[in-house]
Amino acid sequence: MSNEKQKTIPNYIKFTFGGSAGMAATLFVQPLDLVKNRMQLAATQQERATSFQVLRKIIVNEGVFALYTGLSAGLLRQATYTTTRLGVYSWLFETFSDENKAPNFLTKAALGMAAGMCGAFVGTPAEVSLIRMTADGRLPAAERRNYKNVFEALTRIIREEGLLTLWRGAIPTMGRAMVVNAAQLATYSQAKQILINTGFFHDGILLHFCASMISGLVTTAASMPVDIAKTRVQNMKTIDGKPEYKGALDVLVKVVKNEGPFALWKGFTPYYFRLGPHTVLTFIFLEQMNGAYNQLVLGKTGTGGSL
Repeated sequence: MSNEKQKTIPNYIKFTFGGSAGMAATLFVQPLDLVKNRMQLAATQQERATSFQVLRKIIVNEGVFALYTGLSAGLLRQATYTTTRLGVYSWLFETFSDENKAPNFLTKAALGMAAGMCGAFVGTPAEVSLIRMTADGRLPAAERRNYKNVFEALTRIIREEGLLTLWRGAIPTMGRAMVVNAAQLATYSQAKQILINTGFFHDGILLHFCASMISGLVTTAASMPVDIAKTRVQNMKTIDGKPEYKGALDVLVKVVKNEGPFALWKGFTPYYFRLGPHTVLTFIFLEQMNGAYNQLVLGKTGTGGSL
């Protein structure tokens, strides 16, 4: 029994698998992240458009390859944010699990929030770079930042605006991460248990896919208002020494006042079609890597992932 208990996936492997899964998923959904960010930054009536219209405008005006603008920042974000949050969550999940019993739903939510906060703080510099790079194409040519890649973005931000600018919007980013992870990680684990208990599902890709889609829908609805606040704070410019917004709460108040309450869910479709598939792909990749490690390295049979 003691030998079996010792045979678990090492923490550094959990962190590596978490980041690798997120980066692999980003390769598929980066265009949707671009569309979502553009829609969230559209504050005037003239700028507002559907997901398809925004997508078409990007392709016509900037070219097909522009859909992957900011990919380097997206990958670095996953390498930092997702590596940390999924690694911390996997470690906490295992720590708070009894030998034959997983944590209850509220505990999973709390673990997800803690993991999200850690990941968001580590990933905020890449997040700031990502928001700015994906937003650049909507600006007049004279106002564009024209970052070539995430490393140039980070270097120029430090040189031109100071080191602390890399953590601009860290509080709403961490708040969003708490909501996302509490919803995403907890509902994913809970959905897996409920689906297995129906008797129609067994541990495998179909189960992971269905649980991920349920998790993605709940997460999208819960996190969008915080996400739009984060996006606008991180992309705002300082004019005559005065920033556009005082903080996340100021963004939410102004959005509701000037654009209506439903504007807080602006970009819901690309957000879900980005978050849904990203959630699906991340968890599928992660479950497969965990399962392969358990079987090939630890010699466990009949075991899947660990979420």
